Amino acid sequence: MTTNNIIVLCAFIAYMIIMIVIGFVCSKGNKNNEDYFLGGRNLGSWTAAMSAQASDMSGWLLMGLPGAVYLAGTGEAWIAVGLLIGTILNWYIVSARLRKYTIVAGNSLTIPSFFKNRYRDHKNIIKIVSASIIAVFFTVYTASAFSSGAKLFATLFSDSASGDENYNRVYVIGLIVAAVVILVYTFMGGFKAVCTTDLIQGLMMIVAILTVPVLAYAILTFDTSFSSALAAKGVEQPAQFLNFFVNGDGTPVSAVSIISNLAWGLGYFGMPHILVRFMAVKSNEEIKKSRKIAVVWVIISLTASCLIGLIARGYLTAQLDDATSESVFIRTIQQLFSGNGVLIFIGLCGILAAIMSTADSQLLVTASAVSEDLYKGAVKKNASEKSSLLVGKIAVAVVAVIAFFIALNPKSSIMGLVSDAWAGFGSAFGPVVLLALFWKRSTLSGAISGMATGALTVIIWDYIPLVNGQTLYAATNLYSLVVGFGLALIVNVIVSLLSKTPSKEIMDEFDSIKNIEV
Repeated sequence: MTTNNIIVLCAFIAYMIIMIVIGFVCSKGNKNNEDYFLGGRNLGSWTAAMSAQASDMSGWLLMGLPGAVYLAGTGEAWIAVGLLIGTILNWYIVSARLRKYTIVAGNSLTIPSFFKNRYRDHKNIIKIVSASIIAVFFTVYTASAFSSGAKLFATLFSDSASGDENYNRVYVIGLIVAAVVILVYTFMGGFKAVCTTDLIQGLMMIVAILTVPVLAYAILTFDTSFSSALAAKGVEQPAQFLNFFVNGDGTPVSAVSIISNLAWGLGYFGMPHILVRFMAVKSNEEIKKSRKIAVVWVIISLTASCLIGLIARGYLTAQLDDATSESVFIRTIQQLFSGNGVLIFIGLCGILAAIMSTADSQLLVTASAVSEDLYKGAVKKNASEKSSLLVGKIAVAVVAVIAFFIALNPKSSIMGLVSDAWAGFGSAFGPVVLLALFWKRSTLSGAISGMATGALTVIIWDYIPLVNGQTLYAATNLYSLVVGFGLALIVNVIVSLLSKTPSKEIMDEFDSIKNIEV
C-alpha cells in the first residue's frame, strides 16, 4: 500500500470514529420514540434542509449519475432536470402541509402511522401494508449505499495489477466497514445522530462536488478548448456529446427516454426518508427557510454531478467502460490530487458523506416502520416504548445484514439498485401522499388499492418476463415509475369515488389543516 493510500485510510478511520462519537453523544438525548425517530420535532432550517437533501443524494449522485453522463453525454442529464423539478415541488407543495397534518392526525411519527390516522384505519391494514413496502424497498435502497461504499474502498485500495480477485476481496472488506460504521451510529443515536451527521456530510458533499470539476476543467482547458480535449479522448462529435437531445453514440434521445428520466421527479412524493424530515421541522417558519436552502443545494449538486461526468471524459488519462464508469469521480480526484493523500481524502470525503448520509436515513425509517407500524400495529398493540424501541433497533441490524448480502456482488449497478427502489417508493406512496394531503374525498380503500397497485406494477414491469422472454421495461425502455405512479393514482381515485364518503370527523380534520399554525 502506498504512502498516499495509508494517509487516506487513516483519515477515513478518523472520519468514521467522529461519526460514531456523534451517535454516542446524540443517544443521551433520546428519551422516547419521538426523540429516536423524529428528534422531538425540533429540526432547524439548515439541519432539515441539508439532512433531507443529503439523505436524498446518495452515492448515486457522485458515482452513478456522473458515470452515466460520462458514457452517454448530456443526454443523460434529463434525470437531473426531473429531480430538480421534483425537489422544488416537494418542498413547496408537500412539506408544510405534511408537517401540520401529521401533528394534527394523532401526532404521527411515521408515514404509515400518518396514513392510518388520516383514514381512521382501526384495523391497521394500511399501516401494515405500507410498513412492509418500506421494509422491502429500503433494503434494496440501503444495498445501493453499501455497494457505493464498497466500490469506493475497492477502487482506492485494491491493487489493479492483481486483477479482479484482489478487487473483489477489497470490495468485501469495504462493504463490511461501511455497513458496520453506519449501523453503529444509527443504532445508538437515532434521528438526531442521523440529521447531525447529515448536516456535516451535506456540507462536505458541496465542497467536494464544486471543487473537483472546477479544478479539473481549469487544468483541462489551460491550453486547449474543451471540445478539442473531448475529441482527443475519442469523442468523435463533441457538440453532440454536449447536446441534451443526442446520445453519446450520436443517436437522438428518444421521447420515451426523456419522459422516463423526467419521471424521477415523481419519486420525491413517496420517499419516506425525505418526507420524515418535513415532519420533524420545528415550525412553519423554519420550513420556509429550509425550502430555499434545499433548492439551492440541489441545483448546485445536480449541476456539478453532471459536469463531473462531462469534464472527466476529456480529463482522465485512462478511459473508463461500462464496468468502471461509476468510479469516474474517484479516479478524477486521484488524478487531480496525485501525490497528495490529504487532498485525495478531502475530495473523497464528499463521496463517503453521500453514501453514509443516505444509508443511515434508510435504516432509521425502516426501523420506525417495523417498530411503530408492524410491531405495535399488528403484533403487540400495547407494547411499551422501551420494547418498541428495542424492536426498531433490531430491525436496523436485520435490514443492514440483508442489504449487505444484496450488495455482495461487486458488479452490481448502483444506479440500477437506486432506480428499482426509487420506482417502488414513488409508485406505492407518491399518489397516496398527494391525495391524502390534498383531496378530501380520498378514502382508505382507495389508498390501500392505489398503494398495492403501484408496488405490484413496479415489480411486474421490472422483474417478470412477459414479452418474448423480456420484461416490460426491457421491451419498452419506459421507466416503471411512469406506469406505476399513473396506475396507482387512477386506481386510488376510482376506488375512492366508488367507496363510501369519508366520515364527518375525517372531513372536518382535513378542512382544519389550512387554519392551523404549528
